[in-house]
Amino acid sequence: MTSPTPERIFHIATAADWRRTLESGTYTTSTVGRSLQEEGFIHASRRDQVQGVFDRYYASLREDLVLLTIDTARLTDAEVRVEGVGDDTYPHVYGPINRRAVTDVAPLNRRGGVESLASLWIKGMAVRMGIALVVMALVAAVVLLALQLS
Repeated sequence: MTSPTPERIFHIATAADWRRTLESGTYTTSTVGRSLQEEGFIHASRRDQVQGVFDRYYASLREDLVLLTIDTARLTDAEVRVEGVGDDTYPHVYGPINRRAVTDVAPLNRRGGVESLASLWIKGMAVRMGIALVVMALVAAVVLLALQLS
């Protein structure tokens, strides 16, 4: 069972693996804990398959994840084959993914949804503000206690 190669395919990556790609220029992780060399290809999906892949293979991971959008026409040293897996077809990338073929990198939340950079910034700021408020309350309590004891 094969289908035509889509213009855009998607791959869930750890943020650490993506950072290594920015340094090396090529992405070679097939799936969680498996390299292109070990697996023979890099697992990818259509956009409508991303949530299911996340739920099956990535939901239990406790590290930062990103969704790579790959323009198949920009792949330089790899071939994409759409192959049957169970009752569906999935794109498999036979070769490394060059950095230029990745047109978008979006952070994923813990449910597999795409996060905007603005929402991540807001969440980060909310956490920092919460910590600052707790620290200020503790300092105020210590100061009040010290004043009462003196």
